[in-house]
Amino acid sequence: SKIFRKLMGTTCSLRWREADERERLWVVSPGHPIADGLGPYFEIPEAEMYGELFDIPEPDTLVFISWFEGGNVFRSGCCYQRGRGKIFYFRPGHESYPIYFMPDVRRVIANGVHWSAPGNGPEFPYLTNAIHESTPLEHVPEKHPNRTRVG
Repeated sequence: SKIFRKLMGTTCSLRWREADERERLWVVSPGHPIADGLGPYFEIPEAEMYGELFDIPEPDTLVFISWFEGGNVFRSGCCYQRGRGKIFYFRPGHESYPIYFMPDVRRVIANGVHWSAPGNGPEFPYLTNAIHESTPLEHVPEKHPNRTRVG
């Protein structure tokens, strides 16, 4: 997507084909919260194939690697920390294949939402909310005494 390309700062180009291939997603970081409740792998019976080279920065954590029936592999679960924000890229999903009804896919999505939610990361050491200060630190002389203030 355009948003993902902006976040990654790369083309995000890859190889792909629509060939109804079986996809096996290997859990390569079983201790990561996004992999919670999954076995060593799960399968999607028919999927669009994505293959390497995938032009993205090296992930902070790689959670899943996909193997496709045609022999291709793909980094299919990538985690990034950007400032206070978290990004989780998950490969499966295409309008031609109803994979979002699969229990393991739903678990990954729910785990990914929970992992990336605000509050699950470091806090800023200072206030981030806007604070109205009616009293200036230094004296400010009145510059336009006839100006009408709106608001």
